[in-house]
Amino acid sequence: MDIQNIIDAISQNRVHVTDHADEEAQTNYLSLDEIFFTVLQGEIIEEYPIDKPYPSCLIYGDNSIGEPIHSVWAYNPKTKWAVLITVYRPDPERWIDWRTRRRK
Repeated sequence: MDIQNIIDAISQNRVHVTDHADEEAQTNYLSLDEIFFTVLQGEIIEEYPIDKPYPSCLIYGDNSIGEPIHSVWAYNPKTKWAVLITVYRPDPERWIDWRTRRRK
């Protein structure tokens, strides 16, 4: 998966936000603009190629005040739309440097 496809979709307003992502954003006090900002300067840290209906990925990026944000995105290459599946503030108990999952 190429993060540039998601960035292009965001910049061209081709984004679908799932109800779950909307709820999680509200729970975590995150605006869509803030989430989009984290993607624009973010990086893919995990890929989920067998997700349906489209492959997806986990993107890590910092918001404008340096807080880490994780968001899961799918991308439809036919329509060139991105789908925000979920978003959250990563738990330091579960992540090393916000990029690597801690072993259980």
